[in-house]
Parts: sequence; C-alpha cells; structure tokens
Amino acid sequence: MRQNLTPREITAKLDDDIIGQQEAKRKVAIAMRNRYRRMQLESSLKDEVVPKNILMIGPTGVGKTEIARRMAKLTGAPFSKVEATKFTEVGYVGRDVESMVRDLVEASVRMVKEEKMKMVEEDAQKLAEERLVGLLAPGEKRRQTNSNPFEMFMNQQSEEEYEEVTPEVRAKRMNLREKLSSGMLEDEEVTIEVEQEQNPMGMMMPGMDEGGMQDMLKQFMPKKKHKRTMPVRKAREYMKREEAEKIVDTDNVNDEAISLAETMGIIFIDEMDKIAKGGQNTGDVSREGVQRDILPIVEGSTVQTKYGPIDTEHILFIGAGAFHVAKPSDLIPELQGRFPIRVELDKLKAEDFVKILSEPQSSLLKQYEALLKTEEVTISFTDEAITEIAEIAFEVNSDTDDIGARRLHTILETLLEELLFEASGMQGAHVEITRQYVQSKLNNIKSDKNLSAFIL
Repeated sequence: MRQNLTPREITAKLDDDIIGQQEAKRKVAIAMRNRYRRMQLESSLKDEVVPKNILMIGPTGVGKTEIARRMAKLTGAPFSKVEATKFTEVGYVGRDVESMVRDLVEASVRMVKEEKMKMVEEDAQKLAEERLVGLLAPGEKRRQTNSNPFEMFMNQQSEEEYEEVTPEVRAKRMNLREKLSSGMLEDEEVTIEVEQEQNPMGMMMPGMDEGGMQDMLKQFMPKKKHKRTMPVRKAREYMKREEAEKIVDTDNVNDEAISLAETMGIIFIDEMDKIAKGGQNTGDVSREGVQRDILPIVEGSTVQTKYGPIDTEHILFIGAGAFHVAKPSDLIPELQGRFPIRVELDKLKAEDFVKILSEPQSSLLKQYEALLKTEEVTISFTDEAITEIAEIAFEVNSDTDDIGARRLHTILETLLEELLFEASGMQGAHVEITRQYVQSKLNNIKSDKNLSAFIL
C-alpha cells in the first residue's frame, strides 16, 4: 500500500528495524518525500525536477541495502537491486544493463496486480467456491451437436460439452454450499487442473536477452495443465487467484505499473566501487565500459519492456559500495555527476551489535526464541551474554574481514548449534544463555585466529 509519509515518519519507522545510520536514513527519506512533492507540481515544472540520486559509501553489512529496501516497502515503491559487477561478466553486451529496469517493471507489475486482486477478492472467492461445489457434486457431462447452415453445407457438425444438473445434484450442491461456508469441508480432497510452469530457456540461443526473451517465448508456447489432488482449503486459494486474475484488467495493470515504476521506482546498484578504475592511471576497459552503459539509464532513456516502454528519467537510483580501494572520484565524471548526494555509513561498533541483537521488532534473538518455541523450548539471553556476543562479533570483524551485522548470524548459529539440534527432544525445557555459556561455546574458536576465520 502506497503511503505519503513525511521524512520524519520514514526515519521513525526505519528506526524500528535498523540501528543507527541516521544520516543515511535522513537522506533517503528526503529523496522519497521530494518525489511526492514533485507530483504536486504543475506539468511544465514537474518534468524538469529529476531525482537527486544517492551514493552510499560503507563496508558490507552496515545497512545500505536494508535502508533502501525497507524504505521502498514503507512507501509502497517498486524496488529492484542489481550488482554492478554482474555486467562485467564474460559475454556481457551493453544492452544487458537494461535488465535492471525490466526487473523494476516486473516488481511494479506484481505490486499493482496484487493490489487489484485484493480489490476483487470477495468476487473471486464466490466464483472459486462455486467451482469447488461443482467439483464436489459434479453434474453429468453430455455432448450436444450444433449445426448451422454453413456447417450443414460443408457436411460438418460440431460438438459441445455441457453439464446437465439434475434436481438431486442441485439439492446436493445447495447443502454443500452451506457446509463450505461454515468451514466443514476444509479437509475434503478435490482434483483440479493446475498450470504447469513452462521452461523455454532450452530453446534460447547464446547472447539472447534472458528475461525478455523468456517471457516472449512463454506467450507463444501452449499452456500445459496437469491434475492435482489437494484439500479444499488449498484448492480454494488456487482457484481464488485464478478467478481474480480473470477479473483484473491486465492492460490497466500494465499501464499503471509502468507509471508507478517511472514516478516511484527505486533501483539499487550495489558494488559500484568494483566498476571504478581503483585509482590507477589506466582504468579497466570492461569496468569503464559498464559505467558508460549504465550512464544513459541513470541520465534518462526509454527502455522497451514486454509491458511497454518506460522512461527512466524520474527513477531514483541508489548506488552503493565499500570504496575501500577505489574512491567515488574514480568513477567516470559523467556518472559521478548523476549521484550528487553522498553519504558515508558508520562502521558498526560493539554497542551497535548489542542494539541490533535486542532492539528491532524482528531482531535475531527474537527470531531464535520464536523458532525454539515451536519445539516447546524457551530460551532467554542475559544482558551480559548479549554484550559478550556483540564483543566477539566486533573482534572477529576487526581481526578478519569486516562483514558488519552479518557476522551475528554466523556467531549465533555456532553458539546455538547444539541447542537447535537437541531441541526436538527437550519439550518444556527453559535454557538461559549466560556470559559463561557464550564463552564456553565460542572462546576456543575466537582465540584461534585461523579457526575463527573459517568458523566465525
């Protein structure tokens, strides 16, 4: 659902899930609000106001992608992410950069389609339940011969299949409708026809644009269906989606999705530092070539998609990279100029890890607590244990590669491995994770630098 949130509201909501990085949050929040402000302008001025693209600078795991992704979700903006290094691969040709725009349009189409389908959900449910009733109490299938003057002249007749519903079947269906609406038939099994996913990739030739060509080939291939037996509750959802797709106007969805992607779309280009020349006098031709191919997309150009042409001029681009070796000034000047807003994200300290572990609504500790609760095992972490985990994460990041908050995932999996393995046989148990518990599981690994590089 799209919302016109103020910058203050956006940053407040981002604070619920992302610790620190206030400057980055403020800049993306202002960028999003400016897009809303632009839409309020008169047409002559609106076309002149282009987004101020952002370049995020900071090591991996500090929240660059998460800030952009969550902001897009908050505001209902289509979002796609691409690694710039993808375009330096063997066999790369310039037009491949357009795939990032096609991915954005696909995301936009999915968003708009879901919104439209929710609007017709009630009608789709009624149609799905009628189909279920027909499957649970089928009528007799008959064929009738239709003849028209032309067919008679050609000495041909066509047959049509129809369903004959007797009074007994009609009465049975009425009874079934009542049971269906009261939820009494949820576990009954029905056999329905479902579409089989087509894979035309085997037909493709090298060098063909994978995304667009695959969709084009799918359109020409006959749709295959196969029968599946499933409970009513599952069949209803499948049929409801099918009926909703029939009701929704596809052309209207596509037009609205293109417009949404043009005005609200966000493309996140990661690893920008890896296509810079790295401060050397002679830049890598392939990397500089990728920059020059990305440039027209960022500047504003028209890209053809299977849903129609899209103008990229008002899409918001967020570039990101660690820039340990290369600097933003190592990008070609034209591309630098297209990312006027620069923000450097802070490296995470031990105290940041403490907050990341405990404060967000879906923090890692809360996730593990919920997972073990499914086995009727409860766990709790003392404050000292959380501090110890945070300090170990910080130390390992300092001694090996700095992967930011992602280090916490590895450390917690190692810490709780034995408990997660044994939990299914510990129903009713409560386990308190203390500083001593953490030290007993991790200290030997942490003290062995070679081992910690592999394990943690």
